[in-house]
Amino acid sequence: MLEIGKKSPSFELPRDGEGSLSLKSFAGKPLVVFFYPKDDTSGCTKEAIGFTENLSEFEALGAAVIGVSKDTVAKHDKFIAKHNLKTPLLSDADGQMCEDFGVWKEKSMYGKTYMGIERSTFIIDGEGIIREMWTKVRVKGHVEAVLEAVKNL
Repeated sequence: MLEIGKKSPSFELPRDGEGSLSLKSFAGKPLVVFFYPKDDTSGCTKEAIGFTENLSEFEALGAAVIGVSKDTVAKHDKFIAKHNLKTPLLSDADGQMCEDFGVWKEKSMYGKTYMGIERSTFIIDGEGIIREMWTKVRVKGHVEAVLEAVKNL
């Protein structure tokens, strides 16, 4: 179980476009990692657009923002192009990063249970320590709350 003040799990995953990103890619600067269930669904789209719209404010504070789901890089590329997103999106196709961050959970909808990503966000400082975390995120007002937390680092 992850805790505030503890070291973040390391990761390296393929990203939209090409190449990959790792925790080490962001050494020395705060990193916002938002996990979301699926590209191009209503809540996930609103969240990704929210982070994109506020990206310059995060960057002014020296922070980077990345999104993570189990969707493929090709799906990420389409999602980014369709909504003009600016945050890198990582593909956790095998689910290891989701497992490491504890966001792969049993969920239920319309009486059926299934496994999926619980919308969650983490702020990791430049030393790789988790400074803030949100689970079971509600999209409305979330990006603003994360931005305020980054300001208070």
